Amino acid sequence: MHGAVKPALFILLCLPAAWLVWAAVADQLGANPAEALIRSLGDWALKCLVLVLAITPLRVLTGWSALARLRRMTGLFVFFYACLHLLAYAWFDMAFELSDIVADVFKRPFILVGMSAWVLLLALAVTSFRRAMRALGAQRWQYLHRAVYAVAALTVLHFFWMRSGKNDFAEVAVYGAILATLLGWRLWRRLAPHRGA
Repeated sequence: MHGAVKPALFILLCLPAAWLVWAAVADQLGANPAEALIRSLGDWALKCLVLVLAITPLRVLTGWSALARLRRMTGLFVFFYACLHLLAYAWFDMAFELSDIVADVFKRPFILVGMSAWVLLLALAVTSFRRAMRALGAQRWQYLHRAVYAVAALTVLHFFWMRSGKNDFAEVAVYGAILATLLGWRLWRRLAPHRGA
């Protein structure tokens, strides 16, 4: 892999956050900037999740093993945008009132599902480094990081419930189909050797 690929991807994945900061400062986020910011950050967390789940299939199909070197950084960007999404919600919707946030989590299922996905992402982020892998052991580390599949399911459910209030499911269906395809490919790869036995 060319040495410029990883820095270039890092810059590309930073650009949406930079644009949203500029748009917020320049008042370019429309009539409801808080809602636009919260939703845009959530959308970018989901897009990065799709990207990180696509890396392994692309690596297998293209034979370009160096793609695996991009997986950890891309996964951390999923967590980065999810944290900004949560921060924007806590700030603009809840004014950092912890008691109100806790009450909202248990009152609205889509918030509970989204928070559950964030907690799993936190566990994956803090154990994404080599020291954590050595401490956990390779097998336990792999079992833990399969939680990304649960993150994908919870994220789509969070997105579905959020859009259900406006009966707007087209984008949810697209992301759901993409993630189902990526996860289905992994399941097929896992079961294929047994089917041939």
